[in-house]
Amino acid sequence: MRPLVDRSASVEEAASVLRRGELVILPTETVYGLAADAANPQAVARIYEAKGRPSFNPLIAHVATLQAADRLARLEGPARRLADAFWPGPLTLVARVRDASAVCDLARAGLDTVAIRVPAHPLACAVIATFGGAVAAPSANRSGRPSPTTFQDAIEETGRASGAAIDGGACAVGLESSVVSVLDGAVRLLRPGGVTREALEAVVGPLDSAGNDAHRSPGRLALHYAPNAPVRLNVTAPGEDEAYLAFADAAMGARVFNLSPSGDLREAAANLFAYLRAADRTRPRAIAVAPIPDRGLGEAINDRLRRAAGFVG
Repeated sequence: MRPLVDRSASVEEAASVLRRGELVILPTETVYGLAADAANPQAVARIYEAKGRPSFNPLIAHVATLQAADRLARLEGPARRLADAFWPGPLTLVARVRDASAVCDLARAGLDTVAIRVPAHPLACAVIATFGGAVAAPSANRSGRPSPTTFQDAIEETGRASGAAIDGGACAVGLESSVVSVLDGAVRLLRPGGVTREALEAVVGPLDSAGNDAHRSPGRLALHYAPNAPVRLNVTAPGEDEAYLAFADAAMGARVFNLSPSGDLREAAANLFAYLRAADRTRPRAIAVAPIPDRGLGEAINDRLRRAAGFVG
């Protein structure tokens, strides 16, 4: 078995590892990703193997610039307006693939579309630009587990499968990207994430529901982002043997992890996965979670929490 990666690689080292068809733990502004050459099916297969991820779940292709994205996908009309407004940043667009050789069939889960984004993290963009192609980079956790938002959590999850890893500090956003499909004249929100529905609709108008395009998005398994302990939602009085994710209150205790004492949804989003992991390490009977407002980033937070609890299909 490969030993755990024990240091942060340079940009050039990481790009070289990708060219060899190996995996790289890569920081982004959303969560840490497990990256591979998106054009290399053997390399992409290593991602699925490392994560234990179902092969029908598509992966997001990350590129360094809008121009590179335009070569891979048909970004026209609303898709181009969204790209101009939110890239680089936590938005993934699903559009018809233009260059199928640049993102292999396995990474696209056999679909005629590609999920693509330009990350905002300077180290991610530097690695991708130095590598010279698209990288498939789902979150660097084992499938179904909470996404890693720190270097150490990423190493603990998939470090043994990686040829290199880059320490980019704590992830600023802490939630995966929003996923929007722009197909056949419809603009659909497939997964809420780091760009709020309100911000998206300010650019393209009202968003349709996922509908028949849901399968084109990653991160939609019923049990996803799950810690080992079961998760209970909308709890105001946790049990003595439960860990508690508090929000907008002054709750304190050895097993209390306050997502945001001030009720700041951006702070809560940045802390969500790290606090789920920290709560789980206390080995509670369950993890109770306080009610989170379902507005702004709260929509994405609640989506992740419902999946952690196994409530979303």
